[in-house]
Amino acid sequence: MKRDNHNTPPSDEYVVLSRDRGVLLQCIVATAVWLLFAGSSAVGQQKPSEYQVEAAYLYNFGRFVEWPAKSTTAQTGAFNICILGEDPFGQALDTTLAGETIGNQRVAARRISSPQTLADCQILFISSSEANRLNKIIAALDKSAVLTVSDTPHFSQRGGMIQFVLEGNRIRFEVNLTATQRAGLTLSSDLLKVATAVRKNAQPGD
Repeated sequence: MKRDNHNTPPSDEYVVLSRDRGVLLQCIVATAVWLLFAGSSAVGQQKPSEYQVEAAYLYNFGRFVEWPAKSTTAQTGAFNICILGEDPFGQALDTTLAGETIGNQRVAARRISSPQTLADCQILFISSSEANRLNKIIAALDKSAVLTVSDTPHFSQRGGMIQFVLEGNRIRFEVNLTATQRAGLTLSSDLLKVATAVRKNAQPGD
């Protein structure tokens, strides 16, 4: 999978945060990673794969983001984490979310084929298979209270909200704060503290 090398020097729109927040970052991820392997003989013997870690992040993002009051899950009664495009997770996401709740709502994984079918999604992972039509997808989601996440290179620069990046052999993430605010989402300060960077750009592509 292609990753940003993350060597782009910071500009006045690009606030690089301290890397000394590793302890909090590990706490955020460790809970869901533990859930993934709880009760399995693989605990302590198998290193989680890249997408198992990303699945753990997706679950934890739901715990550190506040959605506007008008955004509800009344239609399904669930907190939905959706995947648009080719699914890179396999069973990892379903396993991570099994039996979990966020805000007293059951957490579920959904696979969707277009942004027009995400009415009940709170988090949307946009697969790298959708890179060529990413701008159209972001435009279709304009001001929707959906947290967009991807590992597609330059995702946060193109208007996406959270982008996974690979630093060394570790999965990290950066945030487009302007995009989240435009959608009416509030990110916990704890989450922002462990982002590798927080981007503040007025328009996608800036």
